[in-house]
Amino acid sequence: MSFANWLTVFSLGMVAVMSPGPDFALTLRNSLVYSRKTGIYTALGITVGHIIHATYCLIGIGAIISRSIILFNIIKWVGAAYLIYIGIKSLKAKKYQEESITKQALKIGNWAAFRIGLLGDVLNPKATLFFLALFTQIIHPATRLNVQVVYGGTIVVQALAWYTLVAVLISQNAVKKLFQSISHWIERITGAVLIGLGLRLAFAKAND
Repeated sequence: MSFANWLTVFSLGMVAVMSPGPDFALTLRNSLVYSRKTGIYTALGITVGHIIHATYCLIGIGAIISRSIILFNIIKWVGAAYLIYIGIKSLKAKKYQEESITKQALKIGNWAAFRIGLLGDVLNPKATLFFLALFTQIIHPATRLNVQVVYGGTIVVQALAWYTLVAVLISQNAVKKLFQSISHWIERITGAVLIGLGLRLAFAKAND
């Protein structure tokens, strides 16, 4: 396994999970409206969603490689273009406008919170595009199955760690206000990183 490829997966994975998006919004909402525990179960659901995305994308890419290397290369370029596209969109991020959240003594079951996170992630087409965009840059006919598992597992672990951390920290008022005030700058920085990595991946040769 190439350390450079793993580092690429790690870097893009961190950018993806830390960028504000549907998964973050769900974790944020459930942590604020319900409880820290609810936010953590939402994070677990999101993590399982990542496992599902990684699995079918890896299987699908393997099938494409075995049938048409030309088609594989086309998808690879589309994937690189998508990374650059979402990077450009992130550069245009505006300051977060806090919505008023009425504090209510609401409760939600653990399974319900898990399901919210799972469905929110699995039904997000952008997640599918991201996994395809990433894996098509680093997986080629000689890539072993155990190496593919490491690549997918890296992003899954990152998702679990990040969204759990969000659930734990964001429920504290001081941290919540600070994060909301700088979230647009965080998104702009990650956007610049995505553009740079997308350009690098588009012109780099895949190695195991």
